[in-house]
Amino acid sequence: MSIRRWDPFDELTSLRESMERLFDDFFTTRRPGRTLAPALWEPAVELFESENDLVFRAELPGIDPRQVDVTIAEDTLTVKGAAKAEQEQKGHNYYRRELRYGSFERTVGLPASVQADQAKATFKNGILEVRIPKAERARAKSIKVEVE
Repeated sequence: MSIRRWDPFDELTSLRESMERLFDDFFTTRRPGRTLAPALWEPAVELFESENDLVFRAELPGIDPRQVDVTIAEDTLTVKGAAKAEQEQKGHNYYRRELRYGSFERTVGLPASVQADQAKATFKNGILEVRIPKAERARAKSIKVEVE
């Protein structure tokens, strides 16, 4: 068994980490098992790159694509929109209402330089897809190694 020197600042680090977790749980979006924070709706997204494009996809089921705004500025892509809430009907006794309604905004950083003016957005089966061509300098180039 080795002897380890006690450092009082280790205790402060542990306390700080616990406090950060507490504030994160309280002020961030509600997820399963978290009940303190208000529920904010953010669509699930994915961002990947192909050989020539960056591809962004977002799940937006039940949202009118005409009510979705996509903005590309320098190195960020922002999607804004709103899901219209159906009015509660008189005579219905709701036991649960978990469908998400209200406005949303999702911003993601783009990992490569892009040609924003050539971006194309499509909407199919509740999935928004934005394809943004990569800038010429962001594309990988293969160089052949010459052996002497």
